[in-house]
Amino acid sequence: MLCTRCHHFEAAPDGVLCTQCGSSSGFQAPPVGTPKAWLRSPVGLGRATAVLLAVAAAVDLFALGADLYLYDVTGDLAGGTFRDSVLDRADLADTLTAVAASAQAAVLMACAVVFVIWLWRVRVNAEVFAPGGHSKARGWVIAGWVVPFVSLWYPRRVVLDVWDASSAEGQPKGHALVNVWWTLWLLTNVAGRFLANMAGEADTSQEIHDTMGQLMFADGVDLVAALCAAAVVLRLTRMQDEKARRGPAVPVAV
Repeated sequence: MLCTRCHHFEAAPDGVLCTQCGSSSGFQAPPVGTPKAWLRSPVGLGRATAVLLAVAAAVDLFALGADLYLYDVTGDLAGGTFRDSVLDRADLADTLTAVAASAQAAVLMACAVVFVIWLWRVRVNAEVFAPGGHSKARGWVIAGWVVPFVSLWYPRRVVLDVWDASSAEGQPKGHALVNVWWTLWLLTNVAGRFLANMAGEADTSQEIHDTMGQLMFADGVDLVAALCAAAVVLRLTRMQDEKARRGPAVPVAV
């Protein structure tokens, strides 16, 4: 049978705990009253999340191309060029940007769902590694993204707690990758919404032309943010997989 504490290793004969959890330095038992936690592999979910984030980056790249195309066309229109070929290019540019916007919205929704499922998995695993090392309750894994104001820092705090709990003993817990990802995530959300509102209010060719330059910046930041998020997912997934395979440290007799 599996260990009743970590649910990862086989229990010792005539026992309910594995050898590692039965040792004095095994994975910690959770405090009384905390939700049940057991180890489950994050590898499959991590890979699926990283793939979706890579797709999001590819869609952002397509959006950048569509923005550039519309930027070029509106520049011609703002300059007074109204030939049939330019008008045809304008119609195509409108179609491309509309497709890009719809694709970005669809991929963002898919990424959000899978990312939160993955984050829940690694958070539960982290509670096995260090049940007392989390400053936010498990429910904030989901609520932290949707509750106004606290969504600006709660998800980052959840990820950092999981990161620290999943780090190998004795190794530095550098947070640079998480901080870069979170900074870009905040920037792409705040700037993206602001610029999208500006684009919706643009009427003339010159106004649209000016706005497209700013939207290209937003899509570029979104692309880098997606790649950084994929790096966070892959790194944290690997950290947890390696820590689970090593098992809790067993004290050495001296």
